[in-house]
Amino acid sequence: MKIAQKTIAITGAGNGIGRALALALLQKGARVAAIDISEQGLQQTEKEAGALSAQLSCHAMDITNKQQIPGLIEAILHRHGCIDGLINNAGVIQPFVTIKELEENDINRVMNINFFAVVYLIKGFLPHLLQRPEAHIVNISSMGGFLPVPGQSIYGASKAAVKLLTEGLRSELLNTGVRVTVVFPGAVDTEITKNSGVQPPKMSEKEFKKYKSLSADTAASIILCGMEKNAFRVLVGSDAKFMDFLYRLWPKMAANYIQRSMQSLLNR
Repeated sequence: MKIAQKTIAITGAGNGIGRALALALLQKGARVAAIDISEQGLQQTEKEAGALSAQLSCHAMDITNKQQIPGLIEAILHRHGCIDGLINNAGVIQPFVTIKELEENDINRVMNINFFAVVYLIKGFLPHLLQRPEAHIVNISSMGGFLPVPGQSIYGASKAAVKLLTEGLRSELLNTGVRVTVVFPGAVDTEITKNSGVQPPKMSEKEFKKYKSLSADTAASIILCGMEKNAFRVLVGSDAKFMDFLYRLWPKMAANYIQRSMQSLLNR
């Protein structure tokens, strides 16, 4: 789907990849409905949009509250007149602990934001997307959605659920004008740990340098390129590409490799 002159709604647009996506979409000539729980974050996104903010609307809301979704859609339609795309980008990680140590509240929070909110938003937006000549849904999964990461097992489960939800939705919509893409980012330089309220694992400077992160702007560019190409799946970063290849070739080796990488962090 060509982005220019389209109206795209994005969750998690108050920071990180979501903000980068919003700004990149505006630069490509799209109208953007930016959605985030942080009003302050949305204000910063609007500020960074500069003169392009005339094509931007900001909607502060908790996406896990499905009762608010009809009002959100109504507000977007009132401002922009139509909705051509939805990018489910918002997400949180869990505390860096094993399932045995993970609190039930943390489990529910991760699943509600990362998975159930995606389902609610798709169900709310889809009737409007189906009315458009062409439309697109992009769901952001994670490298952790196809590869087990100890200390992030529930986060990975939520993102694996997003993966299969997206792939199933794509099959259901093949005979419509709505295309569907699933995205697997590797390490991206965002503040997801801070925004998730999670204490980062302690690492030495040598260990930190091993984890090379892609910039949010570069990640956004890759995602939007995939969107415009109606890609089935998009791998963001060399780490995601390599681990996708290794996991499909030799799943046990890939799982053991990640386990060894994470073990020292979990034992501190």
